[in-house]
Formats: sequence, structure tokens, C-alpha cells
Amino acid sequence: MLILAIDCSARFCSVALFQDDTGQILASASPDIGRGHAEHLPAVLQSVLDAASTELSQVERIGVCIGPGSFAGIRVGVAFARGLALALDVPVVGVGSLEAIAIPAAHESGKPVMAVLDARRDCVWALLVVADGSLSAPASELTPVAAVSLALEAKCGLSGSGAPLLAGLEPSLEPHVLTDLVAPAIESVARLAARLDPQTDPAEPRYLRDADAKPQAGFAVPHEASL
Repeated sequence: MLILAIDCSARFCSVALFQDDTGQILASASPDIGRGHAEHLPAVLQSVLDAASTELSQVERIGVCIGPGSFAGIRVGVAFARGLALALDVPVVGVGSLEAIAIPAAHESGKPVMAVLDARRDCVWALLVVADGSLSAPASELTPVAAVSLALEAKCGLSGSGAPLLAGLEPSLEPHVLTDLVAPAIESVARLAARLDPQTDPAEPRYLRDADAKPQAGFAVPHEASL
């Protein structure tokens, strides 16, 4: 199955082509554009298709990063992916940015990992997975102090742009910082898109924040649930 992956949830405009049958990334690009995803995305897509010597009509599934992240970028990426899926008559799945950071890190490290993205406004977006990549706690918006408490309780690695922030608040977490990614690798988005079900993982934006939303003061770790 040939999968097209798209991620506009951060300052990058990322596209990849992934051949699920062989596990091979055929081509990818992640230019750092800052803003203007709508203007850049068609050209980035074409460059990836050209690099892979592939036609758009060969794509069999589309995976798009649904956030959390940039409101504008997520809207652009999701709308673009849905439009392509409709035109090509192929399924489209939504891939969470936190899942695409945490799950590969958990598989690589062999231990629980919390993906943490700096959401600004004295908040972080966080998601905890166990060593096999299964979700242990759902994606949530937390205060940094609450996220530190969760990380200490879970004895987990930290991955994402919010990881250094938590380590700055609690120095004992510093050795557990795995990455400071501001967005998932597009290759990780593509690989997760191959595993997800379009019926249960729709391409719908996940913002985690409304205009007047406030972060949670605490966080209760629920029972494990598979992705």
C-alpha cells in the first residue's frame, strides 16, 4: 500500500511517500517555511512525487497530522488531505502529532515515553505511552508543573519541544530527555498512518485548546488502552 503522509502542524511543511509493503520511505521533504502552508504544500507534494518517480494516482491511502499544533497549519493540512482523498477516492486517516513523537521513541528506547510539546501560555501538550507504544494516558493540555508530576510518576522518557522545559523545572528529568522535536518526523507520521483505521482515526483536527480553555491543574493516569 502506497501511503502519502502530510504534516503542517508546526513550522515545517512535510510530505512523505511510504510503501507499506516493503517498509520503505520512497521520498520525503520537510522544508522549514514558518507560515504559508497553503501556498507551499502543493509544490512540496510535487517535489516528493517527482523524487519518488511516482504519480499521485498511485497513492492508496493518505495520512495527515491532526495536531495538536498550529491552528492554521492543521486546518490547511487536514483540508488538503481530505480534498485529495476525495479526488483520488482513497481513505484518509488522522495521525496525532504527540503519538507520532512518543510511539517511535518508546519503541526505540524500550521504555515509557511522554511526548511533550510547548503550547505556550504556560502550558504543554502531553501524551504518555508505555514501552510497547500503547497509550497509557490520552493527549491533554497541562500546566508544566502537572506534566512534571506525571513524568516523575510514570518514570518515563521525554520527547518533544516541551521536554527541556520540564527538565528546567525538575533537574532530575534532564537525563530522561530523548529529543526536543517541535514536530514529529514525517516518516513517523507515514508509518503510523499505515496502522490506523480510517473509521476510528478520522482526519479531524485535534486542537486540545478552545479560545477560552484553561490547562488542567492535575492529571490522572487512566488504565492502559491500545492505540
